[in-house]
Amino acid sequence: MAVVPMKSLLESGVHFGHRTHKWHPAMKPYIFTERNGIHIIDLQKTSKALDIAYNVVRDTVANGGVVLFVGTKRQAQETIQLEATRANMPYVTARWLGGTLTNWRTIRQRINELERLERMRDSGDFGRITKKEGLIIMREIDRLEGLLSGVRKLVRPPDMLFVVDVSREFTAIHEANLLNIPVVAMVDTNCDPSNVDYVIPSNDDAIRAIKLVVGKIADAAMEGLGARKEEIVEEETRIVARAAVEEAELSDEELLGEATLAKLITHPKDIAEAELVEIVEELEEEKGEEFQLAEEEVSELIGEEESIEPATEVEEPEEPVAEVHETEESVAEAHETKKSAAKKHETKKSAAKKHETEKPVAEEHEIEALVTKADKTEESETEEAKPKKKSRRKKE
Repeated sequence: MAVVPMKSLLESGVHFGHRTHKWHPAMKPYIFTERNGIHIIDLQKTSKALDIAYNVVRDTVANGGVVLFVGTKRQAQETIQLEATRANMPYVTARWLGGTLTNWRTIRQRINELERLERMRDSGDFGRITKKEGLIIMREIDRLEGLLSGVRKLVRPPDMLFVVDVSREFTAIHEANLLNIPVVAMVDTNCDPSNVDYVIPSNDDAIRAIKLVVGKIADAAMEGLGARKEEIVEEETRIVARAAVEEAELSDEELLGEATLAKLITHPKDIAEAELVEIVEELEEEKGEEFQLAEEEVSELIGEEESIEPATEVEEPEEPVAEVHETEESVAEAHETKKSAAKKHETKKSAAKKHETEKPVAEEHEIEALVTKADKTEESETEEAKPKKKSRRKKE
């Protein structure tokens, strides 16, 4: 089925061409007849050409391409702008700037300049400059916006060109031919179709004919965008399915053995903090009973030491008070006896302590017996020392 029925083509006046004396001989295959000095276009060929152009535009957009709508004549400006914005495609309705395709880098720089000036205007930077400079910048913004407003969203040269009037847009078609960009155009009887890849023989002066053809090309672009979105959704579903399959695979714990997992755990740098905390808690739970037993044993040992310490304390015997007016010899002998007694007492203490540390509870009575013996020996020595002193005094 045709994209556009024959009746709608007749009603919109697509079949009317130019006067016979203005015709281009290359358009002879597309002319049906002559009537009242005007050529009549063959609508059957127009319908077939429109179907081919529709399919080409749809496939190009579906594959990620961009179609640039070009129509600078007054009859086509409004229609081109409306249909291109509806199809979310770039357009040119003002004067075609030379080098828009072949010198795209410079055109992109001018677009960036327009965006920079608009940011200055919106941010209020015009208050820092004079009024004259602000007016100059505003005029530059208006000029650039009129020329480049339809191409602002275009990041790279387009993949296809749609032109309304071939003779008027000769420069655009020439640049597209240099860059091997396919051209779809509405060609009237006074135009040369040799530079157009997909010719749509049609009246390019009637507003109704322009609206009909441009609307169908815009519909093709919209259909291509819809197909592109469906492909994106399918890709997303495939990605989600792959992620689900990867998650369903075995984990590291199931694939790795206990030895390798233990090695991984021994390197805490490779483990997250939360995992380390969990591991420590598990170890504490497993070894909690051992830690409790160790604490009980330590407390028992501390209690035994406290019970032993008061037993080791031995009261030192009081030294006998010497009589007044002792001689130097008696004093020296008394000092020597005291030193010997102190050394014996210290040796007894050290022996008692060693004995107590080895067997603190079982041998307390033996230690007391040793202490009493030491006290008796000291008393006997002091008693023996006293009579000697008296005898010496008698001799004197």
